[in-house]
Amino acid sequence: MSLRHRLLRRLGWEAPLSHIEAGQSAPDFSLESLDGQQVSLQQLLAKGPVALAFFKISCPVCQFTVPFLQRIAERYTGNGASIVGISQDDARSTKDFNHEYGLQFPTLLDDAGYPVSNAYGLTSVPTLFLIAPDGTIKLSGAGFSKADLEAIATEFAQSRKTAPAPLFRPDEVIPAYKPG
Repeated sequence: MSLRHRLLRRLGWEAPLSHIEAGQSAPDFSLESLDGQQVSLQQLLAKGPVALAFFKISCPVCQFTVPFLQRIAERYTGNGASIVGISQDDARSTKDFNHEYGLQFPTLLDDAGYPVSNAYGLTSVPTLFLIAPDGTIKLSGAGFSKADLEAIATEFAQSRKTAPAPLFRPDEVIPAYKPG
């Protein structure tokens, strides 16, 4: 618990919720994938770094963010690094969303009371976490952030021992940040 949170509690006020920050341990979980398999964080981390992308299909900022996550997945995942979507919607709606946005990275379902979203302290979507193989969170961010996406791409490139390629094309007008 942060110093700010402890002080507010002492005064009888509740601090606003915030997601887990970099440097903390990632809570383990096991969720069902779109193909009906149980997938745990430990299974994923055994292969290398993992980027978790929590989203809701009705969220406009999530819709803006996921194509860039797909770019990262196409360039860097496999052989260790992986991007995993965690949907806060049902399987059918999530499958339709993934098809519409061309998402091919694995997606897990956190739809029954959002146990994993709650364990990670989510207050909004999209929220991204980059988790090192030892389970330590290296990056934690909410909303769309060019810097966060570039950091994930760079980390994945390093894990594959390759130079990172530019994530954003020069002809794209992309904001630095969009709140979720």
